[in-house]
Amino acid sequence: MQMLSPEAAKALIGTDLGASDWYLIDQEMVNRFADLTNDHQFIHVNPEMAKMTPFGGTIVHGFFTLSMLAGLQPEGAIVLEGIKMGVNYGCDRIRFLEPVPVGSRIRARHKLKAVEDKGGGRWLLTSEVTIEIEGKDKPALVADWLGMQFV
Repeated sequence: MQMLSPEAAKALIGTDLGASDWYLIDQEMVNRFADLTNDHQFIHVNPEMAKMTPFGGTIVHGFFTLSMLAGLQPEGAIVLEGIKMGVNYGCDRIRFLEPVPVGSRIRARHKLKAVEDKGGGRWLLTSEVTIEIEGKDKPALVADWLGMQFV
C-alpha cells in the first residue's frame, strides 16, 4: 500500500497501480458462496451436469468474482495520509466478460481513475479494476470501483 497525500494521489490518475497476487478459487469455496447467497444453479455447483455445458465444467459465480475486489489489492493500492477508515462505496460500471472456471487463479489489476474531495474529510477514489484469469487473454470482469476514504 502507498500512503499518499490527496495531491500526490491525484498525480497518479491514469496510472496502473499494479496487480494483486494470484488467488485460487476451488469448488468448495464456490459451494460455500452458493450456500450463502442461495444461488445453487447447477453451472456453479454440479460438476457432472456442468460438464455438459459449453463451459465444460463448473464456473465461479460472477458476483463471487466481483466480491473478491476487496481482498485482491495490489501493493500499489493508495491509502490517503491520515486515514481514519475506508469503505466500499460501490461500482459505477461492471461488465462480466469471461466466465471463471472453478479451479482457476484470478488476480486484480488496478488503474487509478479519479481522486475527488467530497468535503468533510471524505475522499472518493475511483479505480478501474480488471479481474484477470491466469492463462486467459480475456478478463473475467472490468469494474469502476469506488472507495470512500475518511481523513
